[in-house]
Amino acid sequence: METIDLLPTHGDRWQSTLHWQPSSLHQQRFQQLYGAILAANQQVNLTRITTPEDFWEKHLWDSLQGVAPLLSDPEAREPGLKVVDVGTGGGFPGLPVALVFPHWTIALMDATRKKIAALEIICDSLGIANVSFLPQRAEQVAHQPVHREAYDLALLRAVGSVNACAEYALPLLKLGGQAVLYRGQWSTEEEAGLAAILPRLGGKLQSVRSQTTPLTQGVRHNVILTKVERTPDKFPRLPGIPSKTPLI
Repeated sequence: METIDLLPTHGDRWQSTLHWQPSSLHQQRFQQLYGAILAANQQVNLTRITTPEDFWEKHLWDSLQGVAPLLSDPEAREPGLKVVDVGTGGGFPGLPVALVFPHWTIALMDATRKKIAALEIICDSLGIANVSFLPQRAEQVAHQPVHREAYDLALLRAVGSVNACAEYALPLLKLGGQAVLYRGQWSTEEEAGLAAILPRLGGKLQSVRSQTTPLTQGVRHNVILTKVERTPDKFPRLPGIPSKTPLI
């Protein structure tokens, strides 16, 4: 049986960047997740990030830095928060978030059925019970009554243009719900373009947080949107249109 390299713990780096440290149980679960992802990766292309240091920074740390303010918030431990990870790909950021917040319910959404099937096997093997699976596009899911305006938090990482992400996320959120758009670089032009379209979707720009990655000193931005009004029924537009023709 192939041995899996141990992930670094980097307790000091968690603490200095996110003001939080994983427990020994979290560390154990992260290691199990790493092993399960690598095993699934043999059959389905879930990630090209496979070395322990890269996996720690680009998948574990990066997933959790998007919800950093909630990591040390006692109220965030309350059960019942409904989260959707739009375009989850290899399960990020949704799976690390699910491990750290076991009282939340997290829907992993991705149109690539092979990836969702692999994630189901991973969650089953690791006993991750607070996760559900949506093998569909956001443009379809957001028009289904059971999902429309049903979520407290939407997470979108590496999904597309920021305006397309807003169109995917806001119809899924309850009034007062928030979307976290994981971005790399961030420009005033992007911010202005996003601010211009948000009123049409019932959203507003709450804040933009920046982080420096602890190992490679890269730049990360979290663009936080809040749902302040109902999203008109025509949004999101038909599959493919938000990405090909973003709102301007």
